[in-house]
Amino acid sequence: MQRSVLEYLEATAARLGDKTAFADEHGAVTFGELEERSRRLGSWLARKVPDNGTPIAILADRCVNSPVAFMAALQCGCCYVPLDPQMPRQRLESILEQLESPVVLYDDAQEKLAAELRDRYPLERISAHTADPVDDALLAARRALVVDTDPVYIIFTSGSTGVPKGIVCHHRGVMDLAQWLSEAGQFTEGDTLGNQAPFYFDGSVKDLYMTIKCGATCEIIPKKLFMFPKLLVEFLNEKGVTALQWATSAFHLVAASGVLADRSIPTLQKVLVGGEALRAPDLRAWRQAMPDAAYINLYGPTETTVDAAWYRVERDFDDNESIPIGRACANKELFLLDEALRPVAPGEPGELCIRGTGLAHGYYRDPEKTAAAFIRDPRCPHYPRRIYRTGDMAVERNGLFYFLSRRDGQIKHMGYRIELGEIEVALHGQDGVEAAACLFDEGRDRILCVYTGSVEPMELAKAMRRAVPKYMMPNLYERLEQMPYNGNGKIDRVQLKARFLGQ
Repeated sequence: MQRSVLEYLEATAARLGDKTAFADEHGAVTFGELEERSRRLGSWLARKVPDNGTPIAILADRCVNSPVAFMAALQCGCCYVPLDPQMPRQRLESILEQLESPVVLYDDAQEKLAAELRDRYPLERISAHTADPVDDALLAARRALVVDTDPVYIIFTSGSTGVPKGIVCHHRGVMDLAQWLSEAGQFTEGDTLGNQAPFYFDGSVKDLYMTIKCGATCEIIPKKLFMFPKLLVEFLNEKGVTALQWATSAFHLVAASGVLADRSIPTLQKVLVGGEALRAPDLRAWRQAMPDAAYINLYGPTETTVDAAWYRVERDFDDNESIPIGRACANKELFLLDEALRPVAPGEPGELCIRGTGLAHGYYRDPEKTAAAFIRDPRCPHYPRRIYRTGDMAVERNGLFYFLSRRDGQIKHMGYRIELGEIEVALHGQDGVEAAACLFDEGRDRILCVYTGSVEPMELAKAMRRAVPKYMMPNLYERLEQMPYNGNGKIDRVQLKARFLGQ
């Protein structure tokens, strides 16, 4: 019986030890090296970290050392927490304070950041311990305590109160995902994946485990290439990429650049996209350039271990036609509930809810948010059965689900789920801001900040660059003389939406 995703690595390393597993612009690591280095680093971690299940923070750069560090955390019975080294310092320290991780691993490229953090946190360079001796007995003892519901990783996302939420996902959920995805996408050791999603983004979980489970090769695409679509296509051709598992925003970006009008990727066999609504014109541009490739539209929150629904594209769509998110992935169920948590009538919209073994354990050290989002299935009164409330409104037509909108203040922007409340918390922390509200213009995919105070819009934008990640930055700033309030003394968002968004 399989209990850990590490069993994928062990089986693949035994079969394809000399084959390249991950490659970045500076080097590569084979499956044999990935296993060996992770066991060496894992032995050091096992001596450093006494308890199984402890979260190990990892400053996850776009490099082959990141998978090595992830696997090392698992080798010693712990879980890994990939963190963006480029995130604003205040946000990074907020997460590190929540975790209280006994060690924070980092890649050589993050030496400057490590030097700045070392006086407050236990920083340790990954490469400093990948040549340490392996303690087989210690690793075996730690691994013997692991069960399939133990945490495998924690990914932090936006939180409405300004505090990022850590979503705790487990081995069984990842193994369910990997088994379904390898079959649905027909992944094999002959595939070369073009990795777009950074390792701190849950979309990268698919690249990571399709590589390790199937014995594929993962080419980590340099971030700068996404600013130059022609060079990006050249890179994909040079590497012979056969599969892309990208954020929909990256897929749209390449299509909108026009580069596919006279270029193609002949080796490309499958394209899987997810993260936001898929646009028909951009899908058409890809299909015209690579008509023989398979295209799959994916949907799923991080809380359900990446993907919960899928739709294989088998026809053309009109520009104004919605593309479905499809049906449930294996071992998951999708259904719709109304505001009273009752099943909706056929064809009626409702909140999309999900159940299955892929559901995360909840939010790290946040029982209140966990209890609000992961609830007992109201359709099952006879015994406790958990479901996850996504907050997404959807409708089911002819057996297919279609995404409609968000139910609350959470939005999808640039492929990320973002709580507008977290941006507002950051805004209120800036000098010269009296009151602030954020609105999302879904049609233009942009965030609007409306505020009152003495600070000029350009100065506020500059200050926000230090407070939130780039993808959470408001695109427009509107300063008002007076903020509108409703009868309850709250900012009148209805009035703001009517004035600035025409809603």
